[in-house]
Order: sequence, then C-alpha cells, then structure tokens
Amino acid sequence: MSRIKKLFDLSGKVAIITGASKGIGESMARGMAEHGASVVVSSRKQEAVDAVATTFQEDGLEAIGVECHVAKEDHRINLVNKTLEKYGRIDILINNAGTNPYFGPIQNMPQEAYQKTMDINLNAPMELSKLCYPEMKKQGGGCVIHISSIEGLHATAYFAAYNLSKAGLVMLAQNQAAEWGPDNIRVNVICPGLVKTKLSKALWDNPNHEKALKGIPLRRMAMPDEMAGLAVFLASEASSYMTGSVLVNDGGILHAPIMTA
Repeated sequence: MSRIKKLFDLSGKVAIITGASKGIGESMARGMAEHGASVVVSSRKQEAVDAVATTFQEDGLEAIGVECHVAKEDHRINLVNKTLEKYGRIDILINNAGTNPYFGPIQNMPQEAYQKTMDINLNAPMELSKLCYPEMKKQGGGCVIHISSIEGLHATAYFAAYNLSKAGLVMLAQNQAAEWGPDNIRVNVICPGLVKTKLSKALWDNPNHEKALKGIPLRRMAMPDEMAGLAVFLASEASSYMTGSVLVNDGGILHAPIMTA
C-alpha cells in the first residue's frame, strides 16, 4: 500500500457509530468498514442494526449490531461493554444519533421537547464520550467525531432547541480536544448542511423545497454518502494533526450571498 493511501487505512481499528441504522450514520459506518475498521452499528432497534450489520457482513465487512437508545444510561454502558466484549478495544466513536421533535417559536416550546433534544443531541454524546475515554487513553489514543449541523453555527427561526444542542456539540468537541489532546485523543466536528435523510424529510418533502435550493450554491441537497468521506478522513491518520476542528459540508450555504436567480 502506498504511503499516502495507507494514511486512510483503518485496519485493526474498532468504530462505534450511533444512529447508524440509516441515513448519514449508515453511510459513515460503511465508510469505516470499507476502509478496514470493525464497526459497531448502533441505533434504537436491534432488528434495524442487525439488518445493516448483516448487509455489511454479506459484503465481506466486519460489523455487529448493538441496540442503543443513547438517552438511556444503561443502553450507553451496554453499548461500550458489548463492543469491548467483542473486539477488546474502542478506537473511534462517532456521535451521530439526533432528533428534532419541535419546530416552532421559542416561547411555545414544550419543556419536554427541549429536554429530549438536549438529552439525545448533546448530553448523550458527552456521556458516551466519557465512557470511551478511559479505553482510548489506555490504548494510547483514539478519535471522537461529533455530528453537529450548520444549524449549530447560525440562528434559524423555529429551530432553537436543535440549534442550541448542535452549537453545544461544537464547544463540547473543542473542550474535549483541549483536555484530551495530551492523551492522544482527537475530537472533531462535522457540520452537514441539508442532507436527504428521514430527519430532514419535512424540509425536502415540501412543495417549495426547490425554492430553498436556490440559496445553496451547488443548487442541491447532499446525499448521506457525501458525509462518509469526511468521517473516514477524521478517523484516520490522514488527519492525525487535527483536533478541535469544525468541518462544514453544506454545499456553500454559509459562504453564499442571498441569491434570487
């Protein structure tokens, strides 16, 4: 294998990906596996993760499925324990699971919706990272990737809880990077733009969505596989000097002027 190509090789690595039964999570899990990692596919339903893991195995990839509702402490502990029982190590953690149960004015936001959003989008990644930290430190290093959003980088009306949780992920990553760097544990963030997933269905399954695409310089939404390459890069030695970084993958939205054409 050539010197540069070898930098992207994940052989011998073990990766946990939450929210990996579909969408961006499944694509990132496949990316990890196709580059040699043993992958733990995690999501809320065992049958869903088993289906993904089986597909990977049929393609000659190493994978298992572990049910995990990330907002539940016992599920997080079980996810880490099952990974260690099967593979004996944890090298990569991708916190991808997310939710957005409320769309509307801040003043009408139910406390339950706010708390659910924060528990899944922010608190769970922090707690799961803390569970993986001792193992990564003991091994001499590791990699954590948080999947935030461009909604965590700018304000958007009626997305307050979601935006707050995703903004929190950015600062969480940068604090973890500052504290865990001496242990050779790198922590970075991916901020996708509009991606065609179940979570964003209300946006792209709207009769007026073509008008919204005019605000994107590339004039289209992303597909889940377009996020997988960034995850592989951040998990591999190709990004060995990167930590605390925020990588935006949004088709140019954040850098574009208001477009009317």
